[in-house]
Amino acid sequence: MTYVITTPCIDVQDQACVEVCPVDCIHFDEGKDRMLFINPDECIDCGACEPACPVSAIFAEDDVPASEAEYKEINLQWYSDKEAARERVNALKPA
Repeated sequence: MTYVITTPCIDVQDQACVEVCPVDCIHFDEGKDRMLFINPDECIDCGACEPACPVSAIFAEDDVPASEAEYKEINLQWYSDKEAARERVNALKPA
């Protein structure tokens, strides 16, 4: 299991989660991404990021609300096809 970042992060990008992550598995490209992404291959499931998020955007994979389920795939997709992930974020929450 890994952690997943969801809708509340969009256009916030507080980065408190990045500061507490012991393995630096949370990423984004400044100026290109509207949210942060957790690399499921690097995440050690420590949970440090979840309470650090000021907008409650981070969930354990099994606890992601049904309305946010698409972000499980989007977080993973960002690591293989950033543009496609960005397009999906923009489609789910237009700027």
